Amino acid sequence: MQRPSAPLEVIQKPKGKLPRLPFALLRDEILGADYELTIAFISPAAIKKINSEYRKKDYIPNVLSFPLGKKQGEIYACLSQIKKDAPKHGEPYKTFLPFLILHSMLHLKGYAHGSRMEREEARLREKYNF
Repeated sequence: MQRPSAPLEVIQKPKGKLPRLPFALLRDEILGADYELTIAFISPAAIKKINSEYRKKDYIPNVLSFPLGKKQGEIYACLSQIKKDAPKHGEPYKTFLPFLILHSMLHLKGYAHGSRMEREEARLREKYNF
C-alpha cells in the first residue's frame, strides 16, 4: 500500500496566471513525499515586509525559503521580481522561475551555495528540462 503524500499547498495572491510547474514532482524528489510544503506567490510589498521582518534586509527578494521543521517548510516567491531578475541572470522567466523554486527546495533540504548545490541544480534542471 502506497503512503499518501504530505500536503503541498500552492497559494497565489497576486492576480494573473501561474506557469504550470512540476511542484509536487520536485518536492517529492528533493524533499520527499512526506515533506509538508507551502509555496506562496505574493506581492512585492508582502515579500519585502517578510524579508525585512525575518532577515533584517530592506529590498524585494525574488524568493525566500523558511524551514519550519525537519519535514515542513515554506517558500515565498514574487513573480514580478523574478521577471525583473531573469534577464540579469541571462535566463528567460519561463526557466528562471522553476530554477528558483528548486533552488529554494534545495535550501530547505539543507544545501548551502557551492559546487555541490550547483551540481544538484544542474542535474535537476536537465531532468525536468528547464
